[in-house]
Amino acid sequence: MGFGGVDAIDGEQVAADLRGDPSALSPAAARSVAATLLADGRFSEPYCEWLPTWYELALIAPVRYGEWRLRRVAAGIADAAGVTVTAPQFSRPRDVTVDGRPALARASGFRERFLLADALLHLEWFEHAAAADGIEVPTDLAERTREESLSYYGGDRERLSEPVRRFQRLLFADDAWVRRVDESYGLDSSLFALWERLLRAERERLATA
Repeated sequence: MGFGGVDAIDGEQVAADLRGDPSALSPAAARSVAATLLADGRFSEPYCEWLPTWYELALIAPVRYGEWRLRRVAAGIADAAGVTVTAPQFSRPRDVTVDGRPALARASGFRERFLLADALLHLEWFEHAAAADGIEVPTDLAERTREESLSYYGGDRERLSEPVRRFQRLLFADDAWVRRVDESYGLDSSLFALWERLLRAERERLATA
């Protein structure tokens, strides 16, 4: 997207330090890692609220345990580097209206809810992580992306404007992350496979829309 500040953090060096000696992280790198871990931990419970009740009930226990673990790791990294990092707050359906109606009024199926949640919450996740990395996300683009995406995935809008479509296509690229996690931990998870298929299909669709 051509955002400023994308080179502020050396991702390869951060990965090497995490594998070898996390205490070697610079304050800026530690802030980036801790902020990402906190965002990852906080992300899933609000996400579950956007999906059908059966999904939320099935995942809420492991989701909360995962957040607890990630918060502990983030706190250790932040403390070692002497930095302070806060977790983001993600939107929940009760907090959002879409085209003047309740957020989920027009998103009834699993796929529709999944894509609506990802389009909104992944944007919020990215804004939080980008700020910790020193990446400059234009405020007007973020606001426009939120407004258009809510209306497109959960309301009456028929198409996204070109900058928003491109931004969302990049945000939906987390299908690659889902696949790497599944493969790295040998999960062979049908749920991860479903997430990957939905994310990849939407990313590919946005590339040609």
